[in-house]
Amino acid sequence: MAGERQARLADRIRVILAERLERGLRDPRLGFVTITDVRVSGDLQHASAFYTVLGTDEERASSAAALASATGLLRSEVGKQLSTRLVPTLEFIPDALPENADNITALLRQAQERDAEVAKLASSATHAGDADPYIVRADEDDQQ
Repeated sequence: MAGERQARLADRIRVILAERLERGLRDPRLGFVTITDVRVSGDLQHASAFYTVLGTDEERASSAAALASATGLLRSEVGKQLSTRLVPTLEFIPDALPENADNITALLRQAQERDAEVAKLASSATHAGDADPYIVRADEDDQQ
């Protein structure tokens, strides 16, 4: 039951934060930020919001600073829209999802290239050793 409540609260906080960031903050450092996930602690006192930023490393760093400075404003916005006795503290964590996806894509590309090399070698390969005299191939069976 507590897990279900945590999930509902986390989803609601994610929606509230996303809507507030969509309306914009007055901080020019804030780039194109997407809230990817929110996780709430078991006692509902702490919420970790994972986010991604589209842009360069410098833009990611400035957006992180902007989110850190706007944490109080965003927490008060969450408090206004939630019907809970206590408002959870917010922590913004950069999501490693894009970097992990790029890494997985590169690994899949390497595996595909290696599979192509193996298939190329296998197409021109012959069996090692002499043919087994006890096994009759289908084309030899037709000749008899």
